[in-house]
Amino acid sequence: MAYDGKILRRAVQRFEEDRKDRQDRFQARRESVFRRQPRLREIDGELRATVSRLISTALRRGTDPRPAVEALKRQNLGLQEERRLLLEQLGLPADCLEETPACPLCGDTGWREGRMCRCLRAYCAREQQKELSRMLDLGNQSFETFSLAWYSEAGSPELGISPRENMDWIYRTCRRYAAGFGPGSGSLLLTGDPGLGKTFLSAAVAREVSGDGWSVVYDTAVHIFDRFEARKFGREAGEEIEADVERVLDCDLLILDDLGTEMTTPFVQSALYSIVNGRILGRRATILSTNLKLDELARRYTAQTVSRIEGEYQILPFFGEDIRKLKKERG
Repeated sequence: MAYDGKILRRAVQRFEEDRKDRQDRFQARRESVFRRQPRLREIDGELRATVSRLISTALRRGTDPRPAVEALKRQNLGLQEERRLLLEQLGLPADCLEETPACPLCGDTGWREGRMCRCLRAYCAREQQKELSRMLDLGNQSFETFSLAWYSEAGSPELGISPRENMDWIYRTCRRYAAGFGPGSGSLLLTGDPGLGKTFLSAAVAREVSGDGWSVVYDTAVHIFDRFEARKFGREAGEEIEADVERVLDCDLLILDDLGTEMTTPFVQSALYSIVNGRILGRRATILSTNLKLDELARRYTAQTVSRIEGEYQILPFFGEDIRKLKKERG
């Protein structure tokens, strides 16, 4: 699960802000308790001093430190008991002056055994959801809110299946894909006329896959190819554009929307092949969404690119009436 640098930086910043906020609130509680019972502040200082004396006594050379260590231990236990009784008199739990981490697995560091802890991954997932929500309506576009009622039950003589039956199959395919997402999940091609639910289902997949902690990038073909061109021809320079290109190539799931709306040039054809082929070789999943049919894709892009798509992608053909128009007509 490789989150891109922008998402990770934001997540770490929020993580550190929340950790500092917890520490500040804990210190404020401690100070409040100390003001109520000043002896507790003295005990706290004495316990800290006892720990350092224990360490120095244990390291002392030339003498047997065990008697001194035992005496310090008894002193330490006596102080702890006095603290417990004073806190009990205040109606407070015995551990109220001890700071406990919000995450017991990593101790609020965000990392465990050299890997990102699940607590920091949750921050990354939230930041990624915010990023996706800038382009997708994740609040309303989900598998739970998807409705087959907008698709006709009338069968097509040419296709032998109704739009509703077809969309039921596509819906179930996308839902299984999102629920079982992982390395080697494969890629999808969503193809069909505008207004048939391609973006809706793409958003539903993005929402679920992102919520499970995988890195997801959703963007339009126009914007993605623009960033690739800017880097290639030096229109822009710096870390930001490099990061934009890297996140397209390295994310766990890339959703490239509106393929075919960009001006198709030899560079765009080459860039699309690099994205498609590179992500296949890296076993990284991609969802391509386009209004073009397969034969139109073959005419617009290279035969090599379309061959890779046909050979490696599961193709989901959308057909039916434009739902946006139907909703407008029905008010």
